[in-house]
Amino acid sequence: MKINRISLVSLVLLSSMMACRMNIGGPKPTGQPVIVSTEAAGSLQQQFEQALQNPDQNGQITLTINESQLTSLLAAKLASSPDPLITDPQVYLRDGQIQIYGKASKGYFEANVGIILTATIDSNGQPLIKITSADFGPIPVPENLAESLSSLVQEAYTGALGPLAIGFKLDSIVIAEGVMMLIGSVQ
Repeated sequence: MKINRISLVSLVLLSSMMACRMNIGGPKPTGQPVIVSTEAAGSLQQQFEQALQNPDQNGQITLTINESQLTSLLAAKLASSPDPLITDPQVYLRDGQIQIYGKASKGYFEANVGIILTATIDSNGQPLIKITSADFGPIPVPENLAESLSSLVQEAYTGALGPLAIGFKLDSIVIAEGVMMLIGSVQ
């Protein structure tokens, strides 16, 4: 009878371990958790429309995006993917960089992820995102990370601004302590 109980307990423990993922470390976010909300993600288009209606004296438009808006937008984009690159994203805008933290999974293992990006502008006035560093803990960095992340950010940018982004040309991008300012003009 004792052997059967031990076997049963062992089987239950083994089954529960297989059902759960084991976190194997990696980088942790540097700031407080960023709140994800559908309102924050949806507010970008409305904010851009208002900025278009109120350009400054030189015809320039400034769009200020905060960490909650960017985190919410990225979370929504990743949630719509059948096999997301990362889950539970947290985006921090600090020191001229876009810092993305989240989790990556491989089999039964889960690792914390840290990706540091810089944002510049290409010759057409569109955002150009480059990966400065990527740390997936002990999980190997995906080979197509740069391509996937760049297309994800570009898709999020045009998706959030919709048809309004087509005639908008960026002049500069400024990232500082929790906000990213996109400064540009309508063509």
